[in-house]
Amino acid sequence: MPGTPTEETSGEPAAASGAAPCRVVVCRDCCCGSPKVTGVDHAAQTARLRAELPVRISECLDVCDQANVIVVQPSAAGRAAGARPVWLGLVNDPDATEDIVGWVRAGGPGVAPRPDILDLYMFTPPRRRLGEDRL
Repeated sequence: MPGTPTEETSGEPAAASGAAPCRVVVCRDCCCGSPKVTGVDHAAQTARLRAELPVRISECLDVCDQANVIVVQPSAAGRAAGARPVWLGLVNDPDATEDIVGWVRAGGPGVAPRPDILDLYMFTPPRRRLGEDRL
């Protein structure tokens, strides 16, 4: 079942203005975050992201061929600049996790330039059917 957030933890408070911060959605269900993706410490990856960033854990985002999937949602400022969520797949390397942390801390989509290395992880998710949850 696509995109049902199950819990949230903020690593950083929202700006003093109350503007919505950049957020990260981490898929953790049937494939992402499971033994199906071998050689990855999924708990450590999630903990690292949560230590620095506002994180939501989602059930299956329905792109299992891209496991582990992380979606970076723009902040209010990023959305105002026209940014859209950035979908990253095959995030199975601690260095990629660190690149995501650095980018989001710098402002994320629409605010800070995306590190070139993250282009290797970007993908376009399939269109969702009418009525399904959205990020």
